[in-house]
Amino acid sequence: MSGADEKQPPKRWPGFNDHFSGHSKVYAQFRPGYPQDLFAFVARHAPAKERAWDCATGPGQAARGLAEHFAEVIATDASAEQLAQAEPHPRVRFAKAPAEASGLAGASVDAVTVAQALHWFDLDKFYAEVRRVLRPGGVIAVWSYGIMYIEPPIAEIVNTFYEVTVGSYWPPQRKLVEDGYRSLPFPFESIEAPCFTMSVRWTLPHLMGYLDSWSATQRYKRDRQHDPLPELYTRLEPLWGEASAEKEVRWPLVFKAGRVNA
Repeated sequence: MSGADEKQPPKRWPGFNDHFSGHSKVYAQFRPGYPQDLFAFVARHAPAKERAWDCATGPGQAARGLAEHFAEVIATDASAEQLAQAEPHPRVRFAKAPAEASGLAGASVDAVTVAQALHWFDLDKFYAEVRRVLRPGGVIAVWSYGIMYIEPPIAEIVNTFYEVTVGSYWPPQRKLVEDGYRSLPFPFESIEAPCFTMSVRWTLPHLMGYLDSWSATQRYKRDRQHDPLPELYTRLEPLWGEASAEKEVRWPLVFKAGRVNA
């Protein structure tokens, strides 16, 4: 980034709560991927497999999964920094746009997906945009994940870091994730879905990178001018064993799918 760019940060979309642009490289490198059977489910229930819109795509994890099932994926995000970290894919077209104004033509997509981002949106405006761009019978699928599951006593230490160390630095919308989206309206014809789980095997350095990608961790560091992760690493290291050893980390997904009326 040039000095001029540093002095004049990029303009934000009105109302855009940007919690990740400042650490977009860390986010892209250390966030887990979503299960392939989730994308197969979305494609199976879509009226066609011509085009999907992945809204708030970030660095494009979900968009690449959708591209295995749809001929074209439009992946939008309001953050240019997040989009800059996206890996190119021949069937994914990345574009900068807010969730509430995609720039897509009416009735032009078969499916809309939102991964770990619905809680940031102006829902009335976003849902109106979903109805506008979906074809008759089109599908919308949204999902989120909260705190990870990992073996004790590592889990207890990480949970304390989440709730106590950086707890006051989570934005208010995080409560919606912790609540499993139960309080968020979802005004579409419900589609019954199985339970989906993300599961990875991570080394200790990868886990630390993931914790560094949390918006609350980044806020803590900016506010206090102190990095809490080295101290956490010191506590976890003797419990982990070899830092290069891999341990299972899991996140049950909160998943909702619905259909616009044909």
